[in-house]
Amino acid sequence: QAQLVESGGGSVQAGGSLRLSCAASGYIDSSWYMGWFRQAPGKEREGVAAIRTEGDNPHYADSVKGRFTISRDNGKNALYLQMNSLKPEDTAKYFCAASYYSTRFPLQASVYNYWGQGTQVTVSS
Repeated sequence: QAQLVESGGGSVQAGGSLRLSCAASGYIDSSWYMGWFRQAPGKEREGVAAIRTEGDNPHYADSVKGRFTISRDNGKNALYLQMNSLKPEDTAKYFCAASYYSTRFPLQASVYNYWGQGTQVTVSS
């Protein structure tokens, strides 16, 4: 059983940056997909970024390409999301997730088996 704990959320002004971290414990294989998702009030959870292995080509939602960077440190059992040039529409609760499925849709929430509790990101204009 894997446990995921996010940290690093907060409130920033538009144009600012935040770095989210996800600490994983329990068994997570280095070949599993890990990803970041977000959910704003009244909206569905959406995939933001995902990566399969350390150094693998990451996947990004179009809305964050060029602004967000996902990275993974298997030695530390950690996942990160560097968020730059933040916009008010990035405001949401951000979740870390892990999937043991081999999937062609790594930004789809339904393929993920383990989830953290989330960390709030608020971007003001």
